[in-house]
Amino acid sequence: MADRSPVLRIITSAARESLKPLGLAQRGRSRLWIDDHEWWLGVVEFTPPRTVGSGLYVGAMWLWHDADHLAFHVDAVRTGPQPFRTEDQFTPLALELGRQAARNVTALREKFPALSEAARYLTSRPVRRGVLWDSFDAGIAAALTGDPATARDYFERVLREDPLAPWMVQAQEKARELHVIAPDRDAVTAWVARAVGSCRSKLGLDPVMLAIS
Repeated sequence: MADRSPVLRIITSAARESLKPLGLAQRGRSRLWIDDHEWWLGVVEFTPPRTVGSGLYVGAMWLWHDADHLAFHVDAVRTGPQPFRTEDQFTPLALELGRQAARNVTALREKFPALSEAARYLTSRPVRRGVLWDSFDAGIAAALTGDPATARDYFERVLREDPLAPWMVQAQEKARELHVIAPDRDAVTAWVARAVGSCRSKLGLDPVMLAIS
């Protein structure tokens, strides 16, 4: 098997060329890059395939999940793996992956320029049966934008799910709390600000004075 170190070096160089000018930051020396929008992140991962090379995965993460790891809550694009055979062969492929990542980061920015657009997206997409987070995210977005009736409807969907795992129990505890405060937009905003601040701390991101609008 070929040495993986040239792959990471080439991918990093290509990402720096395409993503750094957009303001994205690399996570250490990893294949992950983030586009920080305070309460949500654009996440770019140059995914390692089973063989040496790289694919691409771009999506958005809502920081109100208060997670300690990066996640893809909205998938923007998946690009199949590009194999590494030689540096000369792989370099132009990596450069194209970098350009593709930049295009999809820009598309995410245009899709979610503000909370109102995120709320419109989250509350208009079909809710997938058994996908608890779809309703959870839509409920939070609706509550933040001053639609408590819709928010409560989504939180009730979360509460109707059969909690088969500890993380589902925790999600339902949050949904229950949010269901109670949904009519109080200030209380919901404060709840989200605490969750986002906690998530940013867990991810090692700088604290921000959160302005959700």
